[in-house]
Amino acid sequence: MEALALERKAEQNRELRERLMQLKKERNAIILAHYYQRDEIQEVADFRGDSFLLAQKAAQTDAEVIVFCGVHFMGESAKILAPGKTVLIPDERAGCPMADMVNVDGLRKLKAQHPNAKVVTYINSSAEIKAETDICCTSSNAVKVIQSVDSDEIIWVPDKNLGHYVQQHTDKKLIIWEGYCNTHDMLTVKDVVEMRAKHPGAEFVVHPECRPEVVAMGDFVGSTTAILEYCKNSSAKEFIVGTEDGTGYQLRLDSPDKSFHFATKFLVCPNMKVNNLKKLVKALETMKPQIYVPPVVAEKARTSLERMLQVK
Repeated sequence: MEALALERKAEQNRELRERLMQLKKERNAIILAHYYQRDEIQEVADFRGDSFLLAQKAAQTDAEVIVFCGVHFMGESAKILAPGKTVLIPDERAGCPMADMVNVDGLRKLKAQHPNAKVVTYINSSAEIKAETDICCTSSNAVKVIQSVDSDEIIWVPDKNLGHYVQQHTDKKLIIWEGYCNTHDMLTVKDVVEMRAKHPGAEFVVHPECRPEVVAMGDFVGSTTAILEYCKNSSAKEFIVGTEDGTGYQLRLDSPDKSFHFATKFLVCPNMKVNNLKKLVKALETMKPQIYVPPVVAEKARTSLERMLQVK
């Protein structure tokens, strides 16, 4: 019975992929997928990437329709950078708890308390917060962005763990908002110690959104893309991975001869996983749900994103 069910599922996926190819052509659409998406989404994407790469692709594409397989703030960023495009998201419930941990009123009060500070906001934030921001960043370019800002005092929003990591790499004063990623923050020192006992020869690679005491244990610390590149190019054959388990798709694709063990079974973002192939096809069939950003918000937010893209 199980084999029959798997065969039926495989056939359904083949049909969905065929329908998807047809719709992409009809709509002149491009599919952008974050590395944390389900395998079935990453398999059909035109581009897989982290927040930074996908923001670049959204700004550069000639396609008329962008289907953003990620969470809501990513779709907003695509719409802000490509205002003339139609931006779809397969499931509008795909939110980001960390992005919801910062609010406009609170940020404005903090800015009033520190009038000489510049606001650097992690891309994992809403359009409204980006509109209150001097420059955005991602985990892959956060240190470079901080160094590019012409102020020694920075209001950092919203991830305290990434903020702590960045603070170790700059002499500037960071006023850090108390937000965090629910998924990365679940990883504990105990988890890493236990995994190292099971896999003593493995290197531990970790995302800076994890807790500082966990990040301090890393053999390599970096953004999702940096982790992927490190594992691909490393001579090591076994890794303990301290980031979201969707990265396993690209890790295995890049290095089929290497072993990857996720540091805990809880490194799964439920919001990223609400998207699936069936919803992706339906989004292109119905052209819903569409991402909308009010023009006055988008105009202000666009400046902070474009400044980020200009940092080399």
